[in-house]
Formats: sequence, C-alpha cells, structure tokens
Amino acid sequence: MKRTLLALTLLAALPFAASAAEGVSYNYVEGGYAKTNTDSGDADGWAINGSGAIADNFHIFGGYSKQEIDNTNIDFDQWRVGLGYNHELNSRVDLLTRVAYEKFDAGQGLDFNGYSVEAGVRGALTPNFEGYALAGYEDYEKADGEFYGRLGAQVKFNQTWGINGDVKFIDGDTQFFVGPRVSF
Repeated sequence: MKRTLLALTLLAALPFAASAAEGVSYNYVEGGYAKTNTDSGDADGWAINGSGAIADNFHIFGGYSKQEIDNTNIDFDQWRVGLGYNHELNSRVDLLTRVAYEKFDAGQGLDFNGYSVEAGVRGALTPNFEGYALAGYEDYEKADGEFYGRLGAQVKFNQTWGINGDVKFIDGDTQFFVGPRVSF
C-alpha cells in the first residue's frame, strides 16, 4: 500500500517537476511599437508586456496597449492578465499553455471584457535566437469568439537585452508588436 501511494504521488508530481527549457526565460519586461491592421481601418500606438515566473513551471503575464485609429481622434486601450504553464519537451523547447482575462476599451460604451486560452511551443533555436508559435481562442462579451495564431521571435544581444517581435492573426486582422525586452 505504501509503495503504491508513493508511486502515485511521484506520478502526480511528474508534470510539475520540469523547469523552463534552457535559454528560455519567463521573467521579462518589454515595451515598444504596436500596430493593428483591419479591413475597416488601421491603428498604431505603444504597448508594454511582462511575465514573471512564480514557480518552476508557472508564470503570470500581462500586457497593455494604447492605439489610435488612423485619421481619427479615436483611441482604444487593450489589456490582458493571465497565468501560464510551461513544460519542458526537451532541453531547448517548452510546451506553453496560457489562460488570460482580456479587456478592450474604446470609450463611448465600447467596453468589452473577455478571456483567451492559447497553447503552443516556445524554444531557444540558438543561444541568441528564440521563437514561439501559439494557437488560441479569445471570446469577448457581446461578440463571437474567434480562433487565432500567434508567432514571435526574440533576438538576444546578451542574457539580459533583446529585441522581441510578435504577430497575431485573427479573423482577417493582424496585430503586430516590436520592441526591446529586458530579461532577468
């Protein structure tokens, strides 16, 4: 009985025993240029994002973006905060899953709450280059939910500094981000 209980305890802890893949950090802050291209108009502005590891396999993350729609005085705020789980698939690649609360606010009654879930892989392709590919689903109140794809890469100048780029494809719209990242 004791051996069975010990074996079951070790088996249950197995998914939580791994840490992040080598060369991948879940502790960072980044800021930079944000752009959204849609069929009805484009917008651009700035964004700040961050992540912090709270355990070997769990991290919290968040982001804020403020963009103005081209040729108008209309701007919108978009932010998200969530929890992520990373599991090392091999020494250079993590399986990444995330769930987040989302908020979109364009003022004048255009204020929506929602959520997103995403899963994919993130890995250090070389010591100075990291990439990720995620598939996700987001759903806001008063709107239909939509699937999306997200691709990103980081060029690392050293262990602390890098440039990150991210593109999200969702229902004909494209969202971009590029800016410096500080990892710690």
